Amino acid sequence: MITIDIAVHDKSWMDKKSLKKLVTEIVEVTLKRLSMQHISSELSLVFTNNAEICYLNSAWRSQGKATNVLSFPAFPIKIGGKVGPMLGDIILARETIEQEATKQRKPFIHHLSHLIVHGFLHLLGYDHENDTDAAIMETIEQEIVKILAIPDPYTVSALD
Repeated sequence: MITIDIAVHDKSWMDKKSLKKLVTEIVEVTLKRLSMQHISSELSLVFTNNAEICYLNSAWRSQGKATNVLSFPAFPIKIGGKVGPMLGDIILARETIEQEATKQRKPFIHHLSHLIVHGFLHLLGYDHENDTDAAIMETIEQEIVKILAIPDPYTVSALD
């Protein structure tokens, strides 16, 4: 069982109860897809804004700009490896996610859901540092969002 902690640092997000319901569904579907339903750990998500995520991105990754999602694993884990008592933190910035969803002509909730999946996979050891790893991670993301009834996030019809 995964214990999920939600912190809302910006009032523009939906209510905490709705966010927890969304995250719980995503976590359950992801763990089932990865055959990891029986793990026991904790997961923290922070729903924030561009200013806070820009600060974190600068402090931890030396990139002084806002981004959509950041993942901070509590313990290093290899894909399929043993999970520690705390998975880590996923931080999401509302303005960036909203801008990207609009530009890509996606419903906000679909883009947000995909980014939660993406961040969660990072905490489970997945990455996209090279083409092979990226292909593996993207395939899993596509499979998970399909189960969630969300169109392929990598099929984008951006505004011209």
